[in-house]
Amino acid sequence: MDLSPDDLAPRDRYKLLIGCIVPRPIALVSTVDALGRPNLAPFSFFNGIGSDPMTLLFCPANRPDGGEKDTLSNCKPVAEGGTGEFVVCASVEPLAREIAAAAEPLPRGESEFALTGLATAPSRRVRPARVARSPWAFECVTLQVVRTNPGAPSGGNVVIGRVVHVHLDDALVDPRLHVDAERLRAVGRMGGSAYARTRERFELPPGREALGRPDPFAEGEHGAQRRDPV
Repeated sequence: MDLSPDDLAPRDRYKLLIGCIVPRPIALVSTVDALGRPNLAPFSFFNGIGSDPMTLLFCPANRPDGGEKDTLSNCKPVAEGGTGEFVVCASVEPLAREIAAAAEPLPRGESEFALTGLATAPSRRVRPARVARSPWAFECVTLQVVRTNPGAPSGGNVVIGRVVHVHLDDALVDPRLHVDAERLRAVGRMGGSAYARTRERFELPPGREALGRPDPFAEGEHGAQRRDPV
């Protein structure tokens, strides 16, 4: 099958993106508006950008009417009418229900923290609070918002933020700041309403050395796919 995006409705383009780009990490983003009212929402178009400076991005789409979602309205740069700040919290197994519930389209000013029952903890460098139960949180200042189709329904927006403070559960990292994936228990987003765990993992070295290693998904002696123990 060969497709041209120009021949597809935005809804179908979206289905292909979320169905093919999997699993996607989920940013649980906390913001406040100009009146200090809190907002919390999950975004699965999310990733890191670089370590010098420490930067990340997440992508809130426009609302069906083309307007900005509350998160974007809150965290866009001050020069554009926002607060210029946000906090990204972890999406992990113990918070899965609350993460999904935070996607509820509440009226502006109503708090997803109140809806989900998630407690807050104060941030150090920015105004939005973090999720108290989150094993990690990145406090960010907004550097830029790239709008791919301003004012259009479902138009994309890339929020680029610089991390100015990091919160970590001491049990999550070793003295060299290596994160324990088993303790983290991260979840990712699949297509539709499906999620994925990250408990099943395997290791391969980067580069050509990987080609000399056994296929981690080869059939084992008893016909079952081999999985490395977690």
